[in-house]
Amino acid sequence: MRLNGKLILVTGAASGIGLACADRCTAEGAQVHSIDRKEGDIADEQQVEALFAGVGRLDAVIHCAGIAVRHPVDQQDARGWDDVIRTNVRGAYLISRHAVPKMIERGGSIVHMASVVGVTGVRNRAAYSTSKGAIVALARSMAIDYAQHRIRVNCICPGFTRTPLTAKLFSDPERERQITALHPLGRLGEPEDVAHLAAFLVSDESSWITGQAIAVDGGFTAGHAADI
Repeated sequence: MRLNGKLILVTGAASGIGLACADRCTAEGAQVHSIDRKEGDIADEQQVEALFAGVGRLDAVIHCAGIAVRHPVDQQDARGWDDVIRTNVRGAYLISRHAVPKMIERGGSIVHMASVVGVTGVRNRAAYSTSKGAIVALARSMAIDYAQHRIRVNCICPGFTRTPLTAKLFSDPERERQITALHPLGRLGEPEDVAHLAAFLVSDESSWITGQAIAVDGGFTAGHAADI
């Protein structure tokens, strides 16, 4: 198994993509330390520091924890904006800040969960898109900063995937049909689709890949299949 002996931290692991990543890495032979936002505030440095105090050697991090809201800028209140930026961007920064020292001597891999809305425009997602675009930029910057220490940093940009976070989007059959039609492969994503790539990116098979924002999106960012 390609992750035998690796110690991997997975955040947001209670459900959805985070849970699928934790399960996939475990199946691949890794020892997985799973945390979720319900167990602590990933944007609180003291809590993140306490989390990492209990972690010795660390080979990889798959950071999936985050929140989402759906509003354009003029309808997005400042409190909601701050909550999304704090959780998604500050959380990614703090997880990274405390993971890097655990990898600096031996190298490792950090995978941030971004989104297709961080690399292409989608309506009514000003705060969420901003936060995910920031994560793409963070991953690229970190990739340059830590390449000398053999720490690889990438991010995954999922398309519309069935998770508890997106359940409301698909509660209406017609809306689900419309969203599905935006993906040329003709279906929505499943958490396992993303988890397979995450496991690859923390494995030695991806040892020459860093600084990338890789879409797992059924073709969403390639274009749309409708004949217009």
